[in-house]
Amino acid sequence: MAPMRIIFAGTPEVAVPALNELAAHHEVAAVLTRAPAPRGRKRVLTPSPVHERAQELGLAVLTPRKLNDPAVLAQLAALEADAVAVVAYGLIVPEQALEITRFGWFNLHFSSLPQWRGAAPVQYAIAAGAQTIGTSVFRIEQGLDTGPIVSLVEHPIAPQASAGEVLAELAQSGALQLSQTLQDIAAGRAHFSPQQTDATYAPSLSTKDSQIFWDTPARKIVDAVRAYTPEPGAWSLFNGQRMKISRAVLASPHASGTGAVAAQDSPAAEASELQPGQIYVGENGYPLVGTATGAVELREVTPAGKHTMDGAAWARGLRGEDLHFEQMHSDPAARELSSPQIHKRAEQVSEQAMQRGTRL
Repeated sequence: MAPMRIIFAGTPEVAVPALNELAAHHEVAAVLTRAPAPRGRKRVLTPSPVHERAQELGLAVLTPRKLNDPAVLAQLAALEADAVAVVAYGLIVPEQALEITRFGWFNLHFSSLPQWRGAAPVQYAIAAGAQTIGTSVFRIEQGLDTGPIVSLVEHPIAPQASAGEVLAELAQSGALQLSQTLQDIAAGRAHFSPQQTDATYAPSLSTKDSQIFWDTPARKIVDAVRAYTPEPGAWSLFNGQRMKISRAVLASPHASGTGAVAAQDSPAAEASELQPGQIYVGENGYPLVGTATGAVELREVTPAGKHTMDGAAWARGLRGEDLHFEQMHSDPAARELSSPQIHKRAEQVSEQAMQRGTRL
């Protein structure tokens, strides 16, 4: 079967493996990606990772600010592509753009649709305690990730893996899946299965969503740290300053330690006795923090204004007898990614997408 002539649409690093795979096994007519954006303290205009890789491969790169411009649509149509392959593109795709190719637009989505429709499926799945996650290739239609599924593959989630680590693995395996799916479509052997109606949603996350509340169960806190790493970054307030937590594990219920390294005569305490947010230094040198159900051990942190460091290194600098992360209480619904408020917000996003086009 002759390779399919495709347009590739993607922007971040996670989309690069798919571009590599498609360029190796199909004819890539052009690459759509977000326009260069300011990066770093000096705000230097920087091409996206997909843009840079496409240039290395000698591919034509298109960076329109929006796709509903008639001139842009005409430019895409002139490429006479069979399909558009999409991985984390980031622009709204209007209805008229979906009709410019022979087979349509196909998106690699990092969940088992209709679970976790939206921009942050891996983060939501890990925060919910999922032990598996899927990669879905579906044909794009109006609506938020609602089109028929062509291919779905399930993958295990390693118990301590962060969202960044899981996403990197899915990007590699998903690239092969996307390429094979396009071959199946071209050969006429693909099957299109409508999505079921019981959908869950995964809207974009920000630091407003990633604060750690220590009066929640320890397992939820550990999963939240995994889910928010590397972005938007789990955090808590210590001495009035925001500290990021990038790796945490459940502490043994019988782990013990003292109030601070400097206080050698401090009474020992078991992890199960710590109050939510209370910090003790464990016998192994790592800080223990109390939660609603025992304690978590902080393995890697980023104090305000400093580089990421080992949790034990941070603990060695602690001083004082009564150490706590600050407890900031807000709407309890903000603590649960699966709360009705979050679902309502996602449904509003879906409705807007149907009205304006689909953001991919």
